[in-house]
Amino acid sequence: MMAYFIPGFLQIRLLDILDIVLVAILIYQLYNLIRGTGAMNIFLGILSIYMIWWLVRIFEMELLTAILGEFISVGVLALIIVFQPEIRKFLLVIGKRSIIQSGSRSFFKGLWQMEEERELNIPAIVNAFESLSEQKTGALVVITHEDKLESFIETGQRMDAEISEQLIGSIFYLNSPLHDGAVIISDNRIRAARCVLPVSSIRKIPASLGLRHRAAIGITEQTDAIALLVSEQTGKISWCKGGEIKRNIKPLQLKELLVKEFTGGKEQDGSGKEKFSFLKHIIKQKDIS
Repeated sequence: MMAYFIPGFLQIRLLDILDIVLVAILIYQLYNLIRGTGAMNIFLGILSIYMIWWLVRIFEMELLTAILGEFISVGVLALIIVFQPEIRKFLLVIGKRSIIQSGSRSFFKGLWQMEEERELNIPAIVNAFESLSEQKTGALVVITHEDKLESFIETGQRMDAEISEQLIGSIFYLNSPLHDGAVIISDNRIRAARCVLPVSSIRKIPASLGLRHRAAIGITEQTDAIALLVSEQTGKISWCKGGEIKRNIKPLQLKELLVKEFTGGKEQDGSGKEKFSFLKHIIKQKDIS
């Protein structure tokens, strides 16, 4: 077997190069698998613990080495438990019939394909919530950031549909079979409806708030998502972020919050084209005059 020599240091074979390339591909696929999920933070936490264990071994800190060593010794089992949803998703991708039938080209294309980020259709969401508020129709919509909420999407009915005022309104229509639960929006697509969300257990939440509000607070406590809801009793719109809730939000305020959160302060029309916000336009006109 052909080998490359580095004088006085290493002997590198072609198989060693192939080995490194395969490991790099494996790590890259692992990154794609957990990218945009809460598992990424868990993975970084486990990696930090391993680095600390490695350092305390170097400095011969026996007590810490023993404690962290016990954790590292069950690391593989812990990884399987913690990353069970991601491992299951990966195995489903490998075993999918469509991948086998379409051949290796489609397989690698599916593994390497990166999801395109799309701008959120803010006007459709605001218009839908304005209508729902006027009709006092209860609604709960979760909009993702980095964490795509795959584990919560699996609890509901997958849709993968374009965002529209009519579709959101029909989902939360009282007699609709999908109205009970949350709608999850990710990458400007309605990914699922009737999703089950974790309910916040914080005691300081007012007793007047129902399960819909507690679910909105709960999901934003555990993830970086934004939750929007309409009260069925009052028709008031609320905004949840980071476990905090803003109640009685007007449609114009909702629009400004969404623009600030998802477009960096730039407003967009229904076609997705950016334009400066109406308020900025008024200020500019006053300065000119």
